[in-house]
This record gives sequence, C-alpha cells and structure tokens, in this order.
Amino acid sequence: MNSENKPDGEIKIGKRTNGRWAFVLRFRGVTYPAQGQFSTQLQAQSAAYVALKLLRKTR
Repeated sequence: MNSENKPDGEIKIGKRTNGRWAFVLRFRGVTYPAQGQFSTQLQAQSAAYVALKLLRKTR
C-alpha cells in the first residue's frame, strides 16, 4: 500500500476499567490520548468520527 492509499486517520474504541467507553484517535501520525466517558460504544464511535471530521477540516 503506497502513501496515496493510506488513511490519514485511525480510530480505536475501547472500554475503560470503570466500564465506560472511550476512543483513541490517530491523525497523520499523531496519537491523541483516550477521550470520553461514554455509556455506550456507539456514543464513543460517534464522537470519534466527529472529532476526526473536525481534524480533517483544519487542514
């Protein structure tokens, strides 16, 4: 896979030790720390996609 086909962002969703959901965002080689205390996995995914979209707009 060449650099033209690589995605500029990556999202990982995980469950914290307290049972809440969070997301880790990697954008252009920079990894942002885990964000959120969401009650459902879907809420964490939605917030992660919004954050990634906002990062892409700031180009």
